[in-house]
Amino acid sequence: MFESTRKNIQPSDATLVITQTRGVTGSKQNHRDTLRSLGLKRIGHQVTRKADAVTVGMVNTVPHLVSVEEVNNG
Repeated sequence: MFESTRKNIQPSDATLVITQTRGVTGSKQNHRDTLRSLGLKRIGHQVTRKADAVTVGMVNTVPHLVSVEEVNNG
């Protein structure tokens, strides 16, 4: 497994486990919208997504609010 909060995630065949680690109070509106689009609603909430270009772009937009674990399939 690989854990990251920096802008270094690349699209791949892996699966990402994304956890919201910080709240959205005082954040920009587009950051709040990005978290909602990822399916994150509160601190500690986790979602699992494929590491496609769209998901990776959203995660790279809010690296300061989430932590990411990359799980390789196979």
